[in-house]
Amino acid sequence: MTSIAASSRPERRTMDPHLLDRLAIRDLVENWAVWRDAGDWERFATVWHEEGWMSATWFQGPARDFMRVSQEGFAKGVRILHFLGGTSIDLSGERAIAQTKMTISQRAGVHDVLCDVVCTGRFYDFLEKRQGKWGIVRRQPIYEKDRIDPVDPAATLRLDQQALAALPEGYRHLAYMQELIGYKVKRDMPGLTGAEVEKLYGEGREWLAGKAK
Repeated sequence: MTSIAASSRPERRTMDPHLLDRLAIRDLVENWAVWRDAGDWERFATVWHEEGWMSATWFQGPARDFMRVSQEGFAKGVRILHFLGGTSIDLSGERAIAQTKMTISQRAGVHDVLCDVVCTGRFYDFLEKRQGKWGIVRRQPIYEKDRIDPVDPAATLRLDQQALAALPEGYRHLAYMQELIGYKVKRDMPGLTGAEVEKLYGEGREWLAGKAK
């Protein structure tokens, strides 16, 4: 006969390990944005695996170099900020692909007018769990659409329409601003549709299947 004391004990339940992995990945993605934008470089380094690779409009290379140039820019007053939305995570054993809705915002002078540019897209992350810890192996943003606005709504902004039209549709205003202030912008980053984003999706499938290093 079961005692009253025994029957009143709450059942012990273990959390789904897949859910724990998803929570850890989401936490990592959120920490990336908060620590990078706050200039918390010591903790920012912990979200990457050693060979981590970062791609952006203005930089493509090892994560350690991305941290270095980001620190240099931060010290000079460059502010490229991020805001995150929902995340979709595909898990396959110790590997994952995470897609996170985001916006990138930057403020700078454009033809002597102080402007804000906002670009909407997704972070597409290749992640791996090593010794119980998830980390980013590769981050590739997908640039979907953007816009530019004067900080002072009464200001008049005139862009070089020919130069603007020559830039990729998904991030042309962001690229326009960044090239004006001295960055060299990569012209074939993935957008909402097209060969570049389809190639990225294929690389993601290979990563999950264990075919890519």
